[in-house]
Amino acid sequence: MSCNPSFGGIGKGHLMREVDALDGLCSRICDQSGVHYKVLNRRKGPAVWGLRAQIDRKLYKQNMQKEILNTPLLTVQEGAVEDLILSEPEPEHPGKCRVSGVVLVDGSTVYADSVILTTGTFLRGTVVIGLEMHPAGRLGDQPSIGLAQTLEKLGFAVGRLKTGTPPRIAKESINFSILNKQTPDDPPKPFSFINETVWIKPEDQLPCYMTHTNPKVDEIVLENLHLNSHVKETTRGPRYCPSIESKVLRFPNRLHQVWLEPEGLDSDLIYPQGLSVTLPAELQEKMIACIRGLEKAKMIQPGYGVQYDYLDPRQISPSLETHLVQRLFFAGQINGTTGYEEAAAQGVIAGINASLRVSRKPPFVVSRTEGYIGVLIDDLTTLGTSEPYRMFTSRVEFRLSLRPDNADSRLTFRGYEEAGCVSQQRYERACWMKSSLEEGISVLKSIEFSSYKWKQLIPEASISITKSHPVSALDVLKHEEVDMESLAKVVPDLFKKYTQCRELAERLKIEAAYESVVFHQLQEIKEVQRDETLQLPKDLDYLTIKDVSLSQEVREKLHFSRPQTIGAASRIPGVTPAAIVNLLRFVKTTQQRQATVNELPQTDYACDTT
Repeated sequence: MSCNPSFGGIGKGHLMREVDALDGLCSRICDQSGVHYKVLNRRKGPAVWGLRAQIDRKLYKQNMQKEILNTPLLTVQEGAVEDLILSEPEPEHPGKCRVSGVVLVDGSTVYADSVILTTGTFLRGTVVIGLEMHPAGRLGDQPSIGLAQTLEKLGFAVGRLKTGTPPRIAKESINFSILNKQTPDDPPKPFSFINETVWIKPEDQLPCYMTHTNPKVDEIVLENLHLNSHVKETTRGPRYCPSIESKVLRFPNRLHQVWLEPEGLDSDLIYPQGLSVTLPAELQEKMIACIRGLEKAKMIQPGYGVQYDYLDPRQISPSLETHLVQRLFFAGQINGTTGYEEAAAQGVIAGINASLRVSRKPPFVVSRTEGYIGVLIDDLTTLGTSEPYRMFTSRVEFRLSLRPDNADSRLTFRGYEEAGCVSQQRYERACWMKSSLEEGISVLKSIEFSSYKWKQLIPEASISITKSHPVSALDVLKHEEVDMESLAKVVPDLFKKYTQCRELAERLKIEAAYESVVFHQLQEIKEVQRDETLQLPKDLDYLTIKDVSLSQEVREKLHFSRPQTIGAASRIPGVTPAAIVNLLRFVKTTQQRQATVNELPQTDYACDTT
């Protein structure tokens, strides 16, 4: 764990489920190391729920290292990479150099047929506190200078980004009794598809607490901007998780949430989420003391900023292999992304494709219609980024279909059959879940009673008794008050077995809720997939066309970007899936009309004058 000891969240939790579906490690390790599990966005539908957990920093490190060091055929060597070893290009790709290993800082070499760089914030990293700046990728760790110079010499376009971290506060110095307590879920929901429970008992989970900033905090920030070089730096920082200085400047006279999160079961440190700051240490202490509940708080480590190099992600392919150097892959913050979840998503794809590349097999690519991972990589490789990219559900066109509950059915089978990255155990679990869901839905559809009888059997459900036709159990399950337990009580012979696995029961409920809307969305997905390369008319005036339903905002974005294809239009931020479908149908209808006109027989009106 690097900075914030947590995993998941809205959008990010989807990525974790997809990484797990491809047999990535982080979700399984989180289920062995969490101290506070919470599903965010519960007030909305399951398609946008965000699985999140506070992680015990020490436990996560121990469990992850144990897993890695016990992986068969894997050799772990620790050392700073200083340079790349380059070889002659492959015959089928003349003109490009090929990577064949790395040079470590001590001069030793490691040869490889594929290399993945996951540099985090270490490429020419600089740590900033107040006006003080010193080379580091993270406090106490040296930056990677030689490797950054190598990449620049190879011709990669290099940019600069920044991020930051809050101070750490001693737990015993905080007055939690006056703060808003956030309790975890009971029972906690696991991240991994192969786990039915997490390691910790529900009652042993740790709470989090919420407090707020106030005008005194704003005053300290505004009066000391001249002592804060990180904020004055024009390098772009994270838009959606900004420093407290950025929030004060962008949103004046507003209170900002600060979440006090534990770093572990036996840790005395509290992580104040939302209080990332780079003021001089003495001013950080003064600011902390202004906040409710932290009046007597003891700062153990000051917050600081990090500035670092990243490479324009438009220089990599959807497999994450670079265009300039064969068999060289980039993953994580080197591509301009934030956080561990985005890095893990890229890491598992880069790992799969680095292996497939050596075996000369086709690359493994996840499309936008298959997963959040596909949206993430497509956004990066086609649009690039000028600020740390963060995954949100709003970036995803078909989010009703790309839910956290069904990531295994979308990706596990592909991972097993095409990439060979999925274990037999996980594959068999996914097969069992798939067949159980299909069987369960079939049984639910087959059981039909009158609405009156259903109302008698489940009186708490808001079932209308005016319907004259029979109602299936699947339709009854769509009611908010009904779950598989409710059905099992009234028809135990058929439904009892589907309640013995909590995940199966929950997924049947979700499948029922989304049945009709997903059917229509899948039709739209197929339509967009089939016609993604459809050329858009070059002279199309998006601002004035009347035969297509588009919002003014979408019209302006299309007018400004002038996309060449339907696929390119779908990747413009803010252009909704509904707009793409409407545009697609408009263009196809226009083309069909034109084709019909062209096929009409031409009448010869010339007179015979002979």
